[in-house]
Amino acid sequence: MKKQKIIMVVSLLVVGLMLSLITSCSKTEVEITKISTTVKDIDGNVYDTVKIGTQTWMVQNLKTTRYRNGDSIPYVSEAATWANLSSGGYSNYNNEIYYGTKYGRLYNWNAVTDSRKLAPAGWHVATSADWTALQDYLIANGYNYDGSTVGNKIAKSLSANTDWSTVSSVIGSIGNDLSKNNKSGFTALPSGYRIDNGSFANVTFHAFWWTSTESSSTNAVYCYLHFSEPTLTLYPSSKKWGRSVRCVKD
Repeated sequence: MKKQKIIMVVSLLVVGLMLSLITSCSKTEVEITKISTTVKDIDGNVYDTVKIGTQTWMVQNLKTTRYRNGDSIPYVSEAATWANLSSGGYSNYNNEIYYGTKYGRLYNWNAVTDSRKLAPAGWHVATSADWTALQDYLIANGYNYDGSTVGNKIAKSLSANTDWSTVSSVIGSIGNDLSKNNKSGFTALPSGYRIDNGSFANVTFHAFWWTSTESSSTNAVYCYLHFSEPTLTLYPSSKKWGRSVRCVKD
């Protein structure tokens, strides 16, 4: 009889532990979920959305060729023209429409902060504070590659399972086993960038996004992922660079 009671108690403890684990997993699935609703920009491009914590993000990089009011954003292909541009402009990586369609456009910072607005109504270009909030949420909720809740090791959870270079041997980096990427559903793709001299670089190796946050008269804050690193990083650079854009719901 005593032995039966012990077995019953152990069984109840095991069941309780299993229920606790199931409840915990369900909570994470509810907090980070791909939303069934989509959003369109003024060109008619459709974007999926994902809720991460209290934020709702577009799942794809922005592709619009027009501001919210319908005005065209100048397309700039020539390197010298790009280098000397003092107003808003955009391009496709390597001046190829394929890259613009797949990875989104590359905008200079003047386009990002133009008063005519780059994002669709109800949305805005992510600020440095938006990116920091995303970073803090993912770290605190165990989205580091090792499941820890300290340190910045969230790059894999943000990055897509495809397109990234796989030559990295760094444990926890984006390019080390793509099958373990994208736990958050953010689906970052390695869209590369346009340097301030007008040349292009690092498609499949880097994802770079402008924030709408200025750091000086000539520089603004951008956010990036690197295929051989485990971190999400914010840093200032020249406003003349061409970078991708992600939008957040107001």
